[in-house]
Amino acid sequence: MKVGLKWKVAFAIITLIALAGLFWKPVVDIPNTGEFLSEENIVNSDVAWILAAAGLVLLMTPGLSFFYGGMVGKRNVISTMLQSFIALGVISILWVVVGFSLSFGESLGFKINGEHYGIIGNPLSYPFFNHVGAFPHKDMASTIPFVLFALFQMKFAVITPALVTGSFAERVRFISYLLFMILFSLIIYTPLCHMVWHPEGLLNKYFGVKDFAGGTVVHMSAGFAALAGALVIGKRKNREHKPANIPFVMLGTGMLWFGWFGFNAGSALGANTTAALAFGTTTIASASGMMTWILFDRINGRSVSAMGACIGAVVGLVAITPACGFVTVPESIFFGFITAIISNMAMYWKGLKRIDDTLDVFACHGVGGIMGMILTAIFAHGENASLLHGGLNSFIHHIIALFFVSVFTFFGAITLFYLTNKMIHLRVSDRAEFDGLDLSQHKETING
Repeated sequence: MKVGLKWKVAFAIITLIALAGLFWKPVVDIPNTGEFLSEENIVNSDVAWILAAAGLVLLMTPGLSFFYGGMVGKRNVISTMLQSFIALGVISILWVVVGFSLSFGESLGFKINGEHYGIIGNPLSYPFFNHVGAFPHKDMASTIPFVLFALFQMKFAVITPALVTGSFAERVRFISYLLFMILFSLIIYTPLCHMVWHPEGLLNKYFGVKDFAGGTVVHMSAGFAALAGALVIGKRKNREHKPANIPFVMLGTGMLWFGWFGFNAGSALGANTTAALAFGTTTIASASGMMTWILFDRINGRSVSAMGACIGAVVGLVAITPACGFVTVPESIFFGFITAIISNMAMYWKGLKRIDDTLDVFACHGVGGIMGMILTAIFAHGENASLLHGGLNSFIHHIIALFFVSVFTFFGAITLFYLTNKMIHLRVSDRAEFDGLDLSQHKETING
């Protein structure tokens, strides 16, 4: 088999990174700079919980591969699953080399009335996990080792581009997807992560955006990137297919739901009451989303289906993610209920159907993320925290931030898709699409 230049370049890059890691001598701990606390501040119960939570979040990416893989046609199961699974390799390495620095490094931005507001992290702050060691960071994670915080956040960075893949399933070249995934993570995910979750971030510090576990950073960014991808890459030649394996979808949903406890409750960054609250709201919002989806399907003349139950459960999880530590368990029922209805209507809206978002990523994650952000701005508890608690300005700031994030992620992703296509053609040939990506891209089939 002839090997193209692009694959040789990719191998050369991973070789250089491996050699750099071999000879790099990082400064692991610097406790006396004012940035870090001493080991005495570490709380062992928090360490134990975040170790477990990080493992749970990692499980979500294989779960997503089953969730997506079962939905596509039988000739594209392996390729679709691999597009999710490969993110564990690509983004994990990228995160250590520079991604964590761009997301949580020294804040680079501008000043307003003498106050600094960050847009992105300094790439020289933590390259190859320099200064990322056993000591806790005083501002970002004060009771766990900084390296544990970095690894926990890495799992969020891994799953975000994997979510996008459902929109262009069955028609994209694997090598071009790898390039897009890297560009998306560096140019869209890391600045958005910094602006929302870094203490000096623009959306955090200036707008006061509440995103407990990633409704904005993960789901809105992935949803709008998915919409952009479906528009740029275009429709499949044959849009009619039967899902290859509904049990795969159910297995993937179970893995996602299980892992989501680490995603949401782990974002409390400690074994505490907030983690317990997030655990409860996550469970109930998903249950509400599941039941609402299948009942709404039925009253609209559609069958009660396993696929619908699974999609509804995931939509409920998406909706509660930004608010899971800020609202009550009874309120989470409404989050799952209303978001399932809106997402269901979006999924069956003819306007979106014309775009050919293969697995309805925007209808589920984009719309779900939008609803989660709006509902958080309405219901979040705390003085002046939301519209229902005297926070009209907070609500307005959230709506402004919502439009900013939507425009930034959508047009940013469109630009990256066009850029990727200029460097490596995005779409497979008509023949390769007809044969299926399992065979044409990977020389494998689901039957062995």
